[in-house]
Amino acid sequence: MQKRCFWVSEDPLYIEYHDKEWGKPVYDDETLFEFLLLESFQAGLSWITILKKRENFRKAFDKFDYKKIANYNQKKFDELLENAGIIRNKLKIKSATTNAQLFLEIQKEYGSFSKFIWSYVDGKPIVNSFKTRAEVPATTAVSDAISKALKKRGFKFVGSTIIYAFMQATGMVNDHTTDCFCY
Repeated sequence: MQKRCFWVSEDPLYIEYHDKEWGKPVYDDETLFEFLLLESFQAGLSWITILKKRENFRKAFDKFDYKKIANYNQKKFDELLENAGIIRNKLKIKSATTNAQLFLEIQKEYGSFSKFIWSYVDGKPIVNSFKTRAEVPATTAVSDAISKALKKRGFKFVGSTIIYAFMQATGMVNDHTTDCFCY
């Protein structure tokens, strides 16, 4: 049996996510936005909860099309609030639209959101060498800086812990533990 990171349960969805996605560098804006949206909805919940609802989120949020999400109106907001397949939190749903609008502003300014976000790590993943759960941080100076910059622009649900999880998910940091076969 292959050794995986401490947080991976026996759930096949979790195993597939860990093995094929988590920690793999993502440079395309579409996937970066998807993770930004999903991480913002994860706040206060377990990641497996979000993974199990991911396809529902994909349908509800127009395949994570930030250009469409940026233009959501009250009717769409109300529809999302009634959607039992997603996390029905008013503030998180509202933040998806706000964050999509601000995501577009960053694209205009930097050419892509990817250029903006990856500039914080000089365009390449930070590779850590953690052996145990206790060594893996919840936040870092880099996640603090990104969080602060995004909040200053008006982004919501982008605290440092959420941003660090986003960095791990999108491969900006490689936090697979040294005993994990993905390391």
